[in-house]
Amino acid sequence: MEPATLLPTQDPPGPGNARHPAPRSGAGTVRIPRRRRPVRLRTTLAAAVPDEPLAVVVAGPSGHGAVLGALLGGAVPLSRPSGDAFLVVGHAAEPAVVAHLPGRREPQPYAPDGPRTRPPRRIEVSLPDPLLRHFTLVDAPDTDDLDAAGTRLLLDVAARGALLFVLPAGRQPDRPEIALLAGAARAGVPVLFVVTPAPDPAAAPDGGAAAQRSAVLAAVPALAGAPWFAVDPAGADPADLRRALVEWAGVTDLRRNADRPPPPATGAVRVVADVPDADWAAWLDRLVRSAAHLARQRLAVELAGIHLRCLRDIVAGAGPAGLPDRFDRELHALSVLATATADAELARIVEETARRLFDRTDRDVRHRLAVAVRRGLADDPAAPGLERVLLVTTTAGVATVTGPAAVAALQAYPAPAGPAVLPPFGLALSAGCYGHWRNPANADPARARAWLQRAVRAVELELLAETSRRYGAAGRSLTLVTTEALDHGILLA
Repeated sequence: MEPATLLPTQDPPGPGNARHPAPRSGAGTVRIPRRRRPVRLRTTLAAAVPDEPLAVVVAGPSGHGAVLGALLGGAVPLSRPSGDAFLVVGHAAEPAVVAHLPGRREPQPYAPDGPRTRPPRRIEVSLPDPLLRHFTLVDAPDTDDLDAAGTRLLLDVAARGALLFVLPAGRQPDRPEIALLAGAARAGVPVLFVVTPAPDPAAAPDGGAAAQRSAVLAAVPALAGAPWFAVDPAGADPADLRRALVEWAGVTDLRRNADRPPPPATGAVRVVADVPDADWAAWLDRLVRSAAHLARQRLAVELAGIHLRCLRDIVAGAGPAGLPDRFDRELHALSVLATATADAELARIVEETARRLFDRTDRDVRHRLAVAVRRGLADDPAAPGLERVLLVTTTAGVATVTGPAAVAALQAYPAPAGPAVLPPFGLALSAGCYGHWRNPANADPARARAWLQRAVRAVELELLAETSRRYGAAGRSLTLVTTEALDHGILLA
């Protein structure tokens, strides 16, 4: 296999777009009979912030991180550790490595072999490589044991840019990996495939790359336009892959600049003449309460599923020693889902409010309303510390850490603040939980199950109360903004 070459397909040299697959000629096309599609993963993804750096997420089975090293000329100072941490490699004048741990507001120095109380969720590596001026490279956890929570987290990061999926020659993607690729295609995430030499060359049959491609397209036809590259991390420089990524980043930046909204207008936005003043606040209150109720129901169902999956892992999986990793990953995915759901629901409420009150739903009015609501949240004495972290403790209780830095330490990818009405929040396990359940003296499955039941119940109570508080604060702020608009006849924001 020649290193750093585009595999011979009918695809263009640039990254494919699932929403606009490239046209293909009939010559050389492999026809594959239709197979049953994998189960769809229902997920909600956060929208990328227009000005945030693009992310190229390198994912795949064990060993896929070597492709990231090849892209950077072997300059990465450390390999991604085992576990659920994301290795985020960005540009800086001086090399540096820090780790972000839940419960800590400041990044911590990181050494792969150093003592740690709990695994980090994100490790940031800074390098002066010119390639990193175009995008940030993210080394994702291995897909060998990918579950629904890990898929949701990986897709959430990949939605910030593109997914670079790595497969050794001769290895077919399994069902969780197909679910990941299908989720990326549905979300419109550009996907590129990289085939690396097989660990055992004798195990890779002739035409292995073509068979892999056929298997992927049979399961996810929307990825027909995705390009495939052959890369040998130990061989020549992957120039074709690097060039394709740089071209994709340039085109994406141009598209973002074209789609960037103009500065909000300052002209008057007038209230429509036939707004029923008397029941306006009651209508808005019902709308917010209904959204909060549905959010609480969904979160309660998700927590019940988390409880069952963790119980199964205790009994027939990694046992009590693996409980902290599994539970923390599930809580991480739950907080991502809760934040994205609240963003989408409140954006819908703001749009519906703008339509009824001003008979306008354009981006300018929605932006001005959202800014006014966020300003009101900051002045609301009944809603302090909306940026907070709920930490599960060794006693199966929940402790709270507040502040933007505490929430940022929980993120798998350092996303800047976007246009959302509410600030993000997070869920995690405290460091003490890891020390407790990794102790061989605490290997009793019955005690682990009892602790898990109490912890899930405590998380449910705190999370549902926090959800009500956050939606209620957003509703009060929006009511205040719209009441002032009704009083004056124009939007004052």
